[in-house]
Amino acid sequence: MRPKFFSQDFFRNSVVHWMLIASILLNLGCWGVLLFFVRPVDFPIILHYNVYFGVDIIGIWWQAYFFPLISLAIMLINTVLAYFAFSSQERIISYVLLLSALLVQIGALIVAASIILINY
Repeated sequence: MRPKFFSQDFFRNSVVHWMLIASILLNLGCWGVLLFFVRPVDFPIILHYNVYFGVDIIGIWWQAYFFPLISLAIMLINTVLAYFAFSSQERIISYVLLLSALLVQIGALIVAASIILINY
Protein backbone atom coordinates (compact mmCIF):
# COMPACT_ATOMS: atom_id res chain seq x y z
CA MET A 1 0.00 0.00 0.00
CA ARG A 2 1.34 3.41 -0.97
CA PRO A 3 1.49 6.19 1.57
CA LYS A 4 -1.13 8.91 1.39
CA PHE A 5 1.53 11.49 0.52
CA PHE A 6 2.05 10.00 -2.96
CA SER A 7 -1.62 9.94 -3.94
CA GLN A 8 -2.29 10.47 -7.65
CA ASP A 9 -5.98 11.30 -7.14
CA PHE A 10 -5.10 15.00 -7.29
CA PHE A 11 -4.10 14.86 -10.94
CA ARG A 12 -7.03 12.60 -11.88
CA ASN A 13 -9.64 15.05 -10.59
CA SER A 14 -11.26 16.79 -13.55
CA VAL A 15 -11.55 20.21 -11.88
CA VAL A 16 -7.88 20.17 -10.92
CA HIS A 17 -6.92 18.82 -14.30
CA TRP A 18 -8.66 21.57 -16.30
CA MET A 19 -7.58 24.41 -14.01
CA LEU A 20 -3.96 23.30 -14.27
CA ILE A 21 -4.20 22.98 -18.06
CA ALA A 22 -5.76 26.45 -18.35
CA SER A 23 -3.13 27.97 -16.05
CA ILE A 24 -0.27 26.38 -17.95
CA LEU A 25 -1.66 27.45 -21.32
CA LEU A 26 -2.19 31.03 -20.16
CA ASN A 27 1.34 31.18 -18.76
CA LEU A 28 2.77 29.79 -21.99
CA GLY A 29 0.73 32.33 -23.92
CA CYS A 30 2.13 35.10 -21.75
CA TRP A 31 5.69 33.94 -22.37
CA GLY A 32 5.01 33.51 -26.08
CA VAL A 33 3.52 36.96 -26.55
CA LEU A 34 6.39 38.62 -24.72
CA LEU A 35 9.03 36.59 -26.55
CA PHE A 36 7.46 37.51 -29.88
CA PHE A 37 7.15 41.26 -29.28
CA VAL A 38 9.77 42.29 -26.70
CA ARG A 39 13.23 42.38 -28.23
CA PRO A 40 16.54 43.57 -26.80
CA VAL A 41 16.71 47.33 -27.24
CA ASP A 42 19.10 50.03 -26.05
CA PHE A 43 16.41 52.37 -24.73
CA PRO A 44 14.08 51.83 -21.75
CA ILE A 45 10.54 50.54 -22.27
CA ILE A 46 7.37 51.43 -20.42
CA LEU A 47 6.43 48.77 -17.88
CA HIS A 48 3.41 50.48 -16.32
CA TYR A 49 1.06 53.20 -17.42
CA ASN A 50 -1.55 54.81 -15.21
CA VAL A 51 -4.44 56.88 -16.55
CA TYR A 52 -4.12 59.45 -13.77
CA PHE A 53 -0.33 59.82 -13.61
CA GLY A 54 0.81 58.59 -17.02
CA VAL A 55 3.98 56.53 -17.26
CA ASP A 56 5.14 55.61 -13.78
CA ILE A 57 7.44 52.60 -14.26
CA ILE A 58 10.16 52.51 -16.92
CA GLY A 59 12.64 49.67 -17.16
CA ILE A 60 15.01 47.63 -19.26
CA TRP A 61 13.49 45.28 -21.87
CA TRP A 62 14.24 42.09 -19.92
CA GLN A 63 12.31 43.36 -16.90
CA ALA A 64 9.08 42.73 -18.82
CA TYR A 65 9.75 39.00 -18.34
CA PHE A 66 9.43 39.29 -14.55
CA PHE A 67 5.63 39.29 -14.78
CA PRO A 68 5.25 35.81 -16.33
CA LEU A 69 8.07 34.54 -14.11
CA ILE A 70 6.34 35.71 -10.94
CA SER A 71 3.03 34.32 -12.13
CA LEU A 72 4.72 30.98 -12.86
CA ALA A 73 6.17 30.93 -9.34
CA ILE A 74 2.75 31.69 -7.86
CA MET A 75 1.21 28.93 -9.95
CA LEU A 76 3.80 26.39 -8.78
CA ILE A 77 3.46 27.37 -5.12
CA ASN A 78 -0.33 27.27 -5.28
CA THR A 79 -0.26 23.90 -7.04
CA VAL A 80 1.96 22.39 -4.35
CA LEU A 81 -0.23 23.84 -1.60
CA ALA A 82 -3.34 22.60 -3.41
CA TYR A 83 -1.81 19.12 -3.67
CA PHE A 84 -1.18 18.99 0.07
CA ALA A 85 -4.66 20.33 0.82
CA PHE A 86 -6.24 17.80 -1.55
CA SER A 87 -4.33 14.91 -0.04
CA SER A 88 -5.58 15.89 3.42
CA GLN A 89 -9.20 15.84 2.16
CA GLU A 90 -9.54 19.65 1.92
CA ARG A 91 -10.77 19.81 -1.65
CA ILE A 92 -12.44 23.21 -1.50
CA ILE A 93 -9.20 24.86 -0.38
CA SER A 94 -7.28 23.16 -3.18
CA TYR A 95 -9.86 24.37 -5.72
CA VAL A 96 -9.60 27.93 -4.37
CA LEU A 97 -5.80 27.81 -4.59
CA LEU A 98 -5.91 26.57 -8.17
CA LEU A 99 -8.54 29.14 -9.10
CA SER A 100 -6.40 31.91 -7.64
CA ALA A 101 -3.44 30.63 -9.67
CA LEU A 102 -5.63 30.75 -12.77
CA LEU A 103 -6.69 34.31 -12.01
CA VAL A 104 -3.04 35.32 -11.53
CA GLN A 105 -2.27 33.87 -14.97
CA ILE A 106 -5.11 35.89 -16.49
CA GLY A 107 -3.72 39.00 -14.81
CA ALA A 108 -0.22 38.27 -16.10
CA LEU A 109 -1.56 37.91 -19.63
CA ILE A 110 -3.32 41.26 -19.28
CA VAL A 111 -0.06 42.82 -18.05
CA ALA A 112 1.85 41.35 -21.00
CA ALA A 113 -0.76 42.62 -23.45
CA SER A 114 -0.67 46.09 -21.93
CA ILE A 115 3.14 46.24 -22.08
CA ILE A 116 2.97 45.32 -25.76
CA LEU A 117 0.13 47.73 -26.46
CA ILE A 118 1.91 50.64 -24.77
CA ASN A 119 5.34 50.06 -26.29
CA TYR A 120 4.75 48.61 -29.75
